[in-house]
Amino acid sequence: MNETTTTGFLDRTLGRLRKGWRSIAGKSFDETVANLRPDLPDEDLDRLRAQMQACLETRGGEVTARANAAALGHAYLALNRAGRGRFLEVLARDFDIDRQAVDAAAVRMMSAEGEEARLEAERHLRKVLEAPRVRLLTLFNALPDGVKFLVDMRAELLPLARTDPALQALGRDLKRLLKTWFDVDFLELRRITWDSAPAALLEKLIAYEAVHAIESWDDLKNRLDSDRRCFAYFHPRMPDEPLIFVEVALVNGMAVNVQDLLNERAPVQDPASADTAIFYSISNAQKGLAGISFGNFLIKRVVASLSDEFKGLKVFATLSPVPGFRSWLMRRLSQEFGEDFSPEVMIDQMNRPGWPGWYEDEGAAQMLRDTFMNLCARYLAEEKRPEGDAGTGPLKALDAVAHFHLTNGARIERLNWMGDRSQKGIEQSAGIMVNYLYEFSEIEHNTEAYTSAGTVAVSLAVKSLLKRNVRNPGDLFRSIKENWPKTPDMPPDGIDR
Repeated sequence: MNETTTTGFLDRTLGRLRKGWRSIAGKSFDETVANLRPDLPDEDLDRLRAQMQACLETRGGEVTARANAAALGHAYLALNRAGRGRFLEVLARDFDIDRQAVDAAAVRMMSAEGEEARLEAERHLRKVLEAPRVRLLTLFNALPDGVKFLVDMRAELLPLARTDPALQALGRDLKRLLKTWFDVDFLELRRITWDSAPAALLEKLIAYEAVHAIESWDDLKNRLDSDRRCFAYFHPRMPDEPLIFVEVALVNGMAVNVQDLLNERAPVQDPASADTAIFYSISNAQKGLAGISFGNFLIKRVVASLSDEFKGLKVFATLSPVPGFRSWLMRRLSQEFGEDFSPEVMIDQMNRPGWPGWYEDEGAAQMLRDTFMNLCARYLAEEKRPEGDAGTGPLKALDAVAHFHLTNGARIERLNWMGDRSQKGIEQSAGIMVNYLYEFSEIEHNTEAYTSAGTVAVSLAVKSLLKRNVRNPGDLFRSIKENWPKTPDMPPDGIDR
């Protein structure tokens, strides 16, 4: 459902954008540029450069500049993925700063005599240090849906820039612009409900949900019922596009299983009787805003809103996935058994045709439970990112979701065995989910301890898991052949191959 829905509303958005920008372009609409071949071959690049340069010319004033930008944006939208990549390469390389001009301006500043000459030289240096592409990108801000256009452009740029320094520099320029425009003080927090939200917005929730896929309209309706809440941040220049949204369940006690939490057949609870708010999904809706954080502000705003609405709420916690646990475990097993070892094959052999999955076999699951829970606690609380700030700052939690909540001042409260029995949950984390607790009296201290020293706040229950004698991950698989529950027709031979 998500893929079809995403394609549908994206096609409608692009169609509206192309039509609107062609109208704005007016006489600036150049059919030869607009009809650049979709993959933007070398023969078309000079026309593209000329169009970009025209956007930077000051002749004709703001109206002309706006029309030129609309024409250029229309041309970009007509390209295919390869063509848009080449477009970005031209923008990055041909409209970068003039390094010779920067060197000359620096010399001029250093040799300036007198305060007035020095100030003028500094102004000139600042001017030449701004790449022309920044001025070009800024022009799109004045167009209808121009901010969304730039957000989507950065989403396309991010994977291309991983190994290209020129595109990385363009990415930094674009991120700085977006970070300024998306200051949290400009954002509006809105509650999304089934009855009041337009269908187009509900469609986007389905498409953008990144944690627990929304399987149907009935599933979405259940998540927006009276004992549920959904809040999203919006930008005034993108009023119909959620930037990030959070889904909350109002329950009694700490939720431990997401399938139970999202059960459409479960009775609706009176939200006024709830004592706990469970944040079970936080989804960033705009890939182009990666690295521009709103989540911490969103959680605090939502907590304040819920506290005002329901005086009985005493506990604010998450039911969160552990997306990196299985991949970390696989790496550890490969280190244990050597480069030729394939732990994925071993895992697959635990789910042979005709057998239930290990997580559906009570004996097998019980055999694996303590080891997996202990290792997962270690992964969340002790494993750090190998890259990062060694020598200049604290190392951060390896797990991205843990890092997010620990940065916001939460503590790791409890690990839940078989908290997510979906295929995705089993594949990511052997079904384990975790509750992060937001204890208001501890949030500021926890944030400071984590961000300044890398100290992870954990509950007594998690400390108990960490103190246990965790077996080496390899020991788990060495014992499978001897201990794995047997079936008469399919013994687990070959597990040690």
